[in-house]
Amino acid sequence: MTDTTDRAAELAALAARFPILHAPQRWAWGGIDAQFSAELPPDRLITNIHVVGFTDGRVVLCRDARGHWFLPGGTREAAETVESCLVRELREEAGARLVGPPTWIGAHRAVTDRPEPYRPWQPHPEKAWLWGWAEIAVDSRPTNPDDGEQVVEVRPMSPEEASRLLTRGREPWWGELVALAVESYGSR
Repeated sequence: MTDTTDRAAELAALAARFPILHAPQRWAWGGIDAQFSAELPPDRLITNIHVVGFTDGRVVLCRDARGHWFLPGGTREAAETVESCLVRELREEAGARLVGPPTWIGAHRAVTDRPEPYRPWQPHPEKAWLWGWAEIAVDSRPTNPDDGEQVVEVRPMSPEEASRLLTRGREPWWGELVALAVESYGSR
């Protein structure tokens, strides 16, 4: 088999193990059709970066003022690198810093039907949300900038509890995303 055939078989096996995560999705809030793949997108398409942050094997989640639990991460600023966006978002939302380099596990490739990009510098209509995991240290309070989520709690928890809180009243693919990150983290 060629390397291309091997990679295609690897991606198909991953999609079979995590079918909900890999299923086509409609994100009505943004007029977005999205689909996850472990095949990483080109840098120019990445508009959002999120990580499953691990501290002592536990997953770090953030809770905003509305009671919504989420993984730290967010929107990339103009001319910002992926890593500098991750560093900034971890500090803003989780009061955390990277302890080691991030491992990228995949991305949601997305197309929006909105007439203009969310931010003027972003690619349009195609874009990508990059997902990964990283070892982090929660060592301060979230900075909570005025234009971001107002985080009221940051909590390390078991992967099972994180999956439960992320999927409660939301898309079930969040649980499979955490499971994929845990699997990748455990195989390091």
